[in-house]
Amino acid sequence: MDPEIHLVASIDSPEFTLLTQSLTQSSLIGLDAEWKPIRTQQSSFPTVSLLQLACQLGPRLGPDSAKSLVFLLDLSAISLSSIYELLRDVFVSPDVLKLGFRFKQDLIYLSSTFCSQGCDPGFDRVEPFLDITSIYNYLQHKSLGRRIPKETKSLASICKELLGISLSKELQCSDWSHRPLTEEQKTYAATDAHCLLEIFNIFHFKVAEKGNSFCSATEQRFSNVDCGLKQILENPDICHKLLRSKFFDAVDIVRATTSEFPQRKATLEEVVSWSSCRNTIPMDDSLFSIVRKYGERILLKESDRKPKTKKKGKKQSSAVCKEKQIEIFDEWCSPPPWDLTLGGDGCPKFLCDVMVEGLAKHLRCVGIDAAIPYSKKPESRELIDQARKENRVLLTRDSKLLRHEYLIKNQIYRVKNLLKNEQLLEVIETFQLKICEDQLMSRCTKCNGRFIQKPLTAEEASEAAKGFQVIPNCLFDSNLEFWQCMDCNQLYWEGTQYHNAVQKFINVCKLNE
Repeated sequence: MDPEIHLVASIDSPEFTLLTQSLTQSSLIGLDAEWKPIRTQQSSFPTVSLLQLACQLGPRLGPDSAKSLVFLLDLSAISLSSIYELLRDVFVSPDVLKLGFRFKQDLIYLSSTFCSQGCDPGFDRVEPFLDITSIYNYLQHKSLGRRIPKETKSLASICKELLGISLSKELQCSDWSHRPLTEEQKTYAATDAHCLLEIFNIFHFKVAEKGNSFCSATEQRFSNVDCGLKQILENPDICHKLLRSKFFDAVDIVRATTSEFPQRKATLEEVVSWSSCRNTIPMDDSLFSIVRKYGERILLKESDRKPKTKKKGKKQSSAVCKEKQIEIFDEWCSPPPWDLTLGGDGCPKFLCDVMVEGLAKHLRCVGIDAAIPYSKKPESRELIDQARKENRVLLTRDSKLLRHEYLIKNQIYRVKNLLKNEQLLEVIETFQLKICEDQLMSRCTKCNGRFIQKPLTAEEASEAAKGFQVIPNCLFDSNLEFWQCMDCNQLYWEGTQYHNAVQKFINVCKLNE
């Protein structure tokens, strides 16, 4: 289905009003940009002349086609300051999945163009985002059963293979700063953005086919309309589903009773108001699951904002560059999820990935709830899901995990120190944890469980250890206290090891100062 194409050259135009309305109704947007090609190296980025936004109104799964509108924003005619906040909010809106093809370069040029018109600091990120190359690689890997190729195919090649259409690139290097644009240029620009939606819909359909069993189970779970308030509140999925349903009903009522709204032109103040409150419809469950599993983000660093010039000498390694990029964003500056002001219970909870598994045992030794991953080699998304479900802060040494921070805000922290004792102190200081001597050795170092409140006698410990744990006979003559984990039933006693460990952590945490 061919999309409607609308050229937007003024905020006072009906096309701009339609654009703002479409942005509130779209959970999926394709992005592309055009600029006058540069023939020689220069000290500044090219000026973006046209920004394309392909909006898909509603989901497209199955035979019914969703309506698609492509808006061509003429950046040489429209006031950039009047659309800056609107675009910035769209780029980071959690309700909208953005699609692009190698869009990072477009974002760099776009940000530079807006900054040159006084719209500081420009654009620094797009999230959640999915690159068409990633989608293509996924489809190739899953459907053909072969390894993902290292080389990146062109958008024209991907369209030919997946959509069966020939995407002419003859106009790619035309003069996009010249006005008026030709009809051929408009069609080319619109097609470049719209094909992103079409490719994603193939991917969406494949993922939905794979998850049919899950969807059926979900529908069955929500089929009982007679569930009581207690059941609804106890099951967050049901509660979320009902709230979302009621929201859609309310939106439909408002649209039906305000008949003059679509015809009325939007003022600039209204546009800013809409963007500020993000008056958008939340993603449906299938799209949200794709974002959680495959979502990416584009993040510009400071060096991206300066045109690269050729320099003699050894090139800096990409690993060092990536490390510098991450350091800008890995400082902890927000309240943790257990903070009382956020509705938390005030009890710190962490998840230590395999790179800092030793830190988990140290945290348990000082009485802090510290879990480890369910599996030995977890994927990034498994760690994120576990941290989100259990409301924990994920501790890691892996810089790449910080890229997924938009999925669980304020729940990922990169540990900087290498030694366990120093890591423990770093976490205590960063999260302002209060450690006291009574807390030491109050958790099971094996499973993170709490101990039974009352110590066991030697006879009770001997009975509890039968067929489970061997306790040296000499301990029964020492009049020691035994403790048992409530979760894994492991037995502990206050012997020499215990007292050495207590003294160690008194020194490490500087509790005697």
